[in-house]
Amino acid sequence: MPDSRWTRVGRHSYNTTTHSARPVRTPGGKLVAQKIKKTAKGPRCSDCKCTLQGIKHIRSTQYHALKQRERKVSRVYGGSACANCVKVRIMRAFLLEEQKAVKKVLAERKK
Repeated sequence: MPDSRWTRVGRHSYNTTTHSARPVRTPGGKLVAQKIKKTAKGPRCSDCKCTLQGIKHIRSTQYHALKQRERKVSRVYGGSACANCVKVRIMRAFLLEEQKAVKKVLAERKK
């Protein structure tokens, strides 16, 4: 029966979030520690704080290594706002312009 003991890499032995490891058996039959990386929450919408779809959930330091098309979605406010919030922004801007036009027409009628 092979040995089922394994030791952590590094100096301290506590299983913290940054120092967590799991045992992995090598082809030679030894158990060694494999470091587990922290999971990223991923990018979030600037307005409603929901997670953005279509963008990878990786650590913020690794985004520079991604291609431009993997970092954002091909849409206005692609990597910062979700589709629903963008739709609301466009509607709001359109309705404000319409309101200005109506005010202008009413002012001309009054004259």
